[in-house]
Amino acid sequence: MIPVSHIFDQSILAALLDHDPVVQEYRAFFSLIDWSLVDRWERCQSSHRRPPLHPESAYIKAFLLRIREGLLYSTQLRQFLLKHPLLIIDFGFHLVLDPQAPYGIDAYRTLPSRFWLGKKLRLLDQSLLQQMLEATVSALQAQIPGLGETVAFDVKHIYAWVKENNMRAYVKERFNKDQILVGDPDCTLGVKRSTNQEQEDGSSKEKKEFLWGYGSGVAAATTPDYGDVVLAEYTQPFNEGDITYFRPLSHRTALALQHFPTHITADAAFDAWYVYEAAVRHGGIAAVPLNQHGHLVYERASDGVPLCPKKLRMQPTYQFDHTYGYRAQRFRCPLLFPHATGEGCDHGQFVKGKGCVKDVNWEKGALMRVTLNRESPLYKAIYTQRTSCERINSQAKELGIERPKVHNRRSVANLNTLTYVIINVRALSRAISINRGLLPMI
Repeated sequence: MIPVSHIFDQSILAALLDHDPVVQEYRAFFSLIDWSLVDRWERCQSSHRRPPLHPESAYIKAFLLRIREGLLYSTQLRQFLLKHPLLIIDFGFHLVLDPQAPYGIDAYRTLPSRFWLGKKLRLLDQSLLQQMLEATVSALQAQIPGLGETVAFDVKHIYAWVKENNMRAYVKERFNKDQILVGDPDCTLGVKRSTNQEQEDGSSKEKKEFLWGYGSGVAAATTPDYGDVVLAEYTQPFNEGDITYFRPLSHRTALALQHFPTHITADAAFDAWYVYEAAVRHGGIAAVPLNQHGHLVYERASDGVPLCPKKLRMQPTYQFDHTYGYRAQRFRCPLLFPHATGEGCDHGQFVKGKGCVKDVNWEKGALMRVTLNRESPLYKAIYTQRTSCERINSQAKELGIERPKVHNRRSVANLNTLTYVIINVRALSRAISINRGLLPMI
């Protein structure tokens, strides 16, 4: 709706909307987002809810503006919109008309309060935001051939807005993981990084850097010509390990792409058999550094069969379903199974008459994990693409993802999803521009 005032009639206000540089900038940006998803969501909600004060799209546009403009607080967002009343009209807020005002609206009465803007950010439907992110992936697929053949995974730390993260403030029991913080009851304590420091006696001591907050898991892809895009994201409290992000991210990635990626890459925190399994099922590899996670290392033959401490190839006996959820193969001493050879061995288990026994994960992904040639050109080429996540994290940090000024998990998660929508819309704009330049002049 275009209002009318004693200064500008509707035709002049329409012309102002069409020529205001800020309005035009956001119209161009929002044109790359599929708003039909929001309209459909609103129609589904209207059957069992009273009519909303403002359209859902108006709120989402306002929150996207908040992130793009680097506005940390709801107060700043409201002040920005009050200074740009044409944006209030163009975003679709239900207007409180005032013909005596320059633009025909009472901006202060039209805009929600600072309190409600903060509450609304928490109440946004996360599934709707995920659909919007998926729609940007589909749009990028239409512009970038082969997008998502290789997918990289990583986790970005996020500081909760609590005094416990302020090292200058005195806090009793700052790193007591069992407490619930007043500033943000949803955040948890986790280790940001762990390093070994050399002591005076030559020994090393592990030093851990703790923070209260969240983790933002991201699945990303890159191409030489078009750059980096986000395929999926997932937010959890910071006490969850990096590997716990893989399955939800993998699921969301497949939904967004409408196919499974061929290759996967990630850092050593993602070294788990089911990560490799996700790649081997589709004819690819998982370029992940080997991480024994503190377990004892034993040698394997080239086909994954374990070698005993005497370097002998062990004998397979039977398979069974392991309690950890994979198919396992039991291997036993080759000097005793399937028949005793009469040869001797000084190993303690052999002396007892049992011989060495190893239960090995025998899934295809587990076998790839221990037999993968991590010096091959294919491995190195795929592992190099892991840096796409680092560049995405860098963009997200510039947009303020690292230190959000909100007090709950849902608000953090919603801000994260909207941040990645912005990153993808930028990538989409870039891809459209590149493709337009590649078209032959007619």
